[in-house]
Amino acid sequence: MESLLTFDALLSLVSLTLMEIVLGIDNIIFISILCNRLPENQQDKARRLGLMLALVMRVALLFAVTWLVGLTSPLFTVFDFSLTSRDLILMLGGLFLIYKSTTEIHQKLEGEEEDEGTKKKLSTFGAVLVQIVLLDIVFSFDSILTAVGLVDNIWIMIIAVVISLGIMLVASKSISDFIHKHPTVKMLALSFLLLIGVLLFVEGFHVHVPKGYIYFAIFFSLVVEVLNLRMKKKKSIKSIELKQRFDNGQD
Repeated sequence: MESLLTFDALLSLVSLTLMEIVLGIDNIIFISILCNRLPENQQDKARRLGLMLALVMRVALLFAVTWLVGLTSPLFTVFDFSLTSRDLILMLGGLFLIYKSTTEIHQKLEGEEEDEGTKKKLSTFGAVLVQIVLLDIVFSFDSILTAVGLVDNIWIMIIAVVISLGIMLVASKSISDFIHKHPTVKMLALSFLLLIGVLLFVEGFHVHVPKGYIYFAIFFSLVVEVLNLRMKKKKSIKSIELKQRFDNGQD
């Protein structure tokens, strides 16, 4: 444990924790949108359980890091393309994310969320939990490979994963409430998930897209959306003030 007290170890821990938080944002968004399909009294439980499962999965994968690295061995090769287990997981995860995002966007645009019968049919606790676990596997896989590439010490990786998921667990309700309170933000979040699904799928074909560009685009879009929300709020306040003045003038 002495090696954890060095400056380099602490720097690695902070860097990796921040990286894990950034990589976990898409996980929170996905879990939040799925949990919104549940009855209100089950949403917090499903969200907490989903993030706890992500924590368990990531720590388990860290201890199975030799097996994890082994997943990069080719299953078969066609011409110059070698398909590995990692590629297959990324492709399937990407397709699943594309399907779920597209379905949610379609339902939102068509107004199916208002149909209580449809909502109940789509949102049993078990079904939501299975979908969370499937995507946790893909997100955990990507997250752990990033950790292995950045840090050599497994204990630094475990501490970083625990800290980052602890922060996400605390922040998840606020993020979830904000997303569901503002329909345009929810649509933006679904678009991000669709984009990440495409990114995962093309990575399975060894097409490397720098994630810095993706996260910058997401951050920039969020800033623009927050500015739009502030502008709408100010317009709404002005409209209320004008209405009150008009009513008072009539009195």
